[in-house]
Amino acid sequence: MVTELASGVFWVGVVDWAIRHFHGHELSTHRGTTYNAYLIVDEKVALVDTVWEPFQDALIANIREVMGPERIDFVIANHSETDHSGALPAVLRHAPRATVVVSKRGAESVPGHYHAAWNFRAVQTGERLGLGRRELVFVEAPMLHWPDSMFTYLTGDGILMPNDAFGQHYATAFRFNDQVDQEELYEEALKYYANILTPFSSLVPKKIEELLALGVPVNMIAPSHGVIWRQNPLQIVEKYRQWSAQVPEKRAVIVYDTMWQATRRMAEAVGRGLAAGGVPYKIFHAALADRNDVVTEIFQAKALILGSPTQNQGVLPSLLPILGEIKGLKFKNKIGAAFGSYGWSGESVKIIEQHLAECKIPVVTPGVLAKWQPTAEDLAACEKLGRQVAEAVIKG
Repeated sequence: MVTELASGVFWVGVVDWAIRHFHGHELSTHRGTTYNAYLIVDEKVALVDTVWEPFQDALIANIREVMGPERIDFVIANHSETDHSGALPAVLRHAPRATVVVSKRGAESVPGHYHAAWNFRAVQTGERLGLGRRELVFVEAPMLHWPDSMFTYLTGDGILMPNDAFGQHYATAFRFNDQVDQEELYEEALKYYANILTPFSSLVPKKIEELLALGVPVNMIAPSHGVIWRQNPLQIVEKYRQWSAQVPEKRAVIVYDTMWQATRRMAEAVGRGLAAGGVPYKIFHAALADRNDVVTEIFQAKALILGSPTQNQGVLPSLLPILGEIKGLKFKNKIGAAFGSYGWSGESVKIIEQHLAECKIPVVTPGVLAKWQPTAEDLAACEKLGRQVAEAVIKG
């Protein structure tokens, strides 16, 4: 159902209630998502972003509720990733005279996806596009989260359309932030930031300052996924500023896998030590837990403690995606520790500690390595490890 955001400004996107994985299978979306597209009807007509290709017919139908798609003069492609640009071919079949407006980097990426001879216009920060009584103002936002990313601002109504920034994978019955469950909203906003934008955290405050320096009113923030921020819209900007600082909470995350329960018992002993030291924690079995949910917990925590038995002179394969995420997401301001078990080799703890060092996560206490099933002394050493990590967490 089309939703009017302001006079002549319409949400014409699609709610995808069913999707449970995004970016292929790299990101879990337990609560679905939306593909947001915005139609602006003035003397000239602009469509800001499209939707994923499987939903192109729904987009065209939504546009038709407002006007014929052949009247579109401009299609703004803020970012070429196909969940936003996938319906471009369908839109331009209906509006063949429309100009596709892209960032300078988008002038490479959008044609690279579609190999079509469309009429392109590349813009840079500060450029304006007149629609009539209103203008579109463009702000390049490279690496938030692709090199071609761009924000589009609508004057008069003060609506910022920042594509992937400030969004959430969150399917809802309503379009605005004040109409939905606030706990769910912020769970999804944080998960989105932690799993997608963390590596670019150093860029976030700079882009926020650049945006605010324009001195324009921001009455609404309309991202490409999830709900639209109309009630106190800058609240999500302030959250991004906080999250980009990566100041962790005084708690810990334990992630392990196990073959015959030895490392499970060790993980639980580490947890007892953390609790005795006054630090809350969560334990995740890597083979069973949702990786993106684990990453979100790691993002918030000060301490990360990893455990695995040794297999083929390495760690269990289920730990590898978590290790890869830790390295790729470039977490800051964390401390770490390791534990493991073995039968005849025993490299797992050393491998984990080396990986933590490569990720610039200092190991605050030597790891615990138990042969076969852990003895009472091994479990006591795990509890001690937990207490030592807790002490380091509390010291900050």
